[in-house]
Order: sequence, then C-alpha cells, then structure tokens
Amino acid sequence: MDSALSDPHNGSAEAGGPTNSTTRPPSTPEGIALAYGSLLLMALLPIFFGALRSVRCARGKNASDMPETITSRDAARFPIIASCTLLGLYLFFKIFSQEYINLLLSMYFFVLGILALSHTISPFMNKFFPATFPNRQYQLLFTQGSGENKEEIINYEFDTKDLVCLGLSSIVGVWYLLRKHWIANNLFGLAFSLNGVELLHLNNVSTGCILLGGLFIYDVFWVFGTNVMVTVAKSFEAPIKRIFIALLLRFDISLKKNTHTYFYTSFAAYIFGLGLTIFIMHIFKHAQPALLYLVPACIGFPVLVALAKGEVTEMFSYEESNPKDPAAVTESKGTEASASKGLEKKEK
Repeated sequence: MDSALSDPHNGSAEAGGPTNSTTRPPSTPEGIALAYGSLLLMALLPIFFGALRSVRCARGKNASDMPETITSRDAARFPIIASCTLLGLYLFFKIFSQEYINLLLSMYFFVLGILALSHTISPFMNKFFPATFPNRQYQLLFTQGSGENKEEIINYEFDTKDLVCLGLSSIVGVWYLLRKHWIANNLFGLAFSLNGVELLHLNNVSTGCILLGGLFIYDVFWVFGTNVMVTVAKSFEAPIKRIFIALLLRFDISLKKNTHTYFYTSFAAYIFGLGLTIFIMHIFKHAQPALLYLVPACIGFPVLVALAKGEVTEMFSYEESNPKDPAAVTESKGTEASASKGLEKKEK
C-alpha cells in the first residue's frame, strides 16, 4: 500500500523516486502542480488497469500467471513483516554505506523490474506482431523428486514473442541501472504496481479490511511516531501497492447485475483519499502517512454504498474460490470474461 509521501517544497522525493545529494532549485507552482498531477496519474493507472487484468487473469496456463491469494492470516502478518523489513532497511542505511546498499537494491530491482515490465507489455505487444512472425513455444520446467513423489517447482511456458518483450524490457532495465532516469524508474514502478494488483488477490472483503487496518496502524506509527519511514524513503532508490479495489471489481462481477458500483465507488474513494493526503501535505509542509486518509475512504465509501443498497451481508460473505481449483476455474472463466468485456465497452 502507499507509504509516506514527502513534500516537494523541501526537495524530498516520494519513496521510490531518484535522490541526489546536490542542492535542488526552489520549487515553482507549475513544478509542484506537475509533481502532484504525476503522482495522481501514477497511482491511478495501475489500479484501474490492474483491476481489469485481475478479472481476466489466466488461471491455469502458467504457474506464474496464477494469482496468489492472500488469506486473513497473511493479512494479519503483513504489517509485522513490513515493519521488520522497514526497520531492517533503516538500520542498514545507518550502519552501512548508502551507496553500496542502493547498488545491491538496484541490481535486485533491475532483475525484478525487467520481468515485471515484460509481463506488463506482453499483451499489448502481441497486437503488433505480424501473422507471419515465426513464433515458437518454450517451457521452463524444474521438478523435485522422482516417480510418484515428483513435484513441480517451476513450470513456465513462454514463446518467442515473450522473449522479444523481455529484450525490450532489458533495454529499459539497463537504462534504469546506468542513469536512474525518472522515466525508467516510473516504468518499473507502474509495472510492479500493475502486476501486484493483477496477481495478488484477497480472498474476501474481511481479509481486505484486516490488511488495510493493519497497514493503517503501520503507516501512521512509522511516519508520525519515528523518523524511520521518511529516512528510508529519502535513501531508498527503487520503485516502490492496491488490491482491495480489484477485489471489489470482482465482487461487482459476482453480483451479476452488469454494474460496477463498488469498483467505481472505491476508485473514487482512492482519488479522494490521495487528494486529501496531497492537500494536507501541501498545507503543513510535512511528510504524511497516505494510508491515514486512504484506508478510511477506501473501506468507508463502499461500506456506505452497501448499507444504502442493503448488500452488506453479500459483501462480507463474498469469498473467492481457490484459483488452483480446476472446477472453480472452469465455472468462473466464462462469467469473468464476459463481465470484463462489458466493463471495457462502458469505458470506451
């Protein structure tokens, strides 16, 4: 989820943005407006398109394409794990040279960024390949054991088109690694966010509330209670989270009413919460925990709509089936495909 946002007035950057030790020129109203507008756009694009892709996410072709389901236990643990990770990064930056840590993290995100960007652009690039393109199928298979005890560790199918996308993404990766250019940085950030929304699924609304509630406490504590979050955000040179809204889109589809009320409500709530965060940050000139404003909005708005429509019980009893269950996949595939097409037609 979104972590602390830093005020562009004082020259600090949002988590994931490139940082420099040199003095920056003073901010101008036009520059601040551009920064805030870019922040909104970068936050909203992965949510909207990631939610659409989460609906028609392939659930049986490749193991890597199958969404990972976050349970209530995972949701309860996540803020604790995030806190340990954040504190660990803080201590590392205090003890070791920031230069070497950022080099290690840059290499880490270089590899992950290439894979994420390749997966993101693959559906779009497929439209540009001619029918005569010599496309060959490949499979990467790693197993453990033998005979009846053989277990698949990695089973990934890909083709020549995927390799072309990987090559193009590698060019962006080298650009990011050598120059840390903000465009390459943001492309990786968008790819990470979109893949996260697409491939990480909450199993029900209650789990989403547990996760967001825990992260609400996490964000407020680490921003207002300590200087840990802001220190890491200013030192961390890597692209840096929004799956609750995608869950509500799939809940809309499960109602089979050919409407997407809860998705649009939660999307508008996110815009409101992020806008309020930016406004408070601009007024007080201090880093803000974005989840302080986003969590109440993203949970409160849809719940109020559910209360008005008398669908609170349906919302909190909605449970997503296990994507690895073949019967569940067969039953839901047709419904999800038609529903996502209907949403796309509305957007057009």
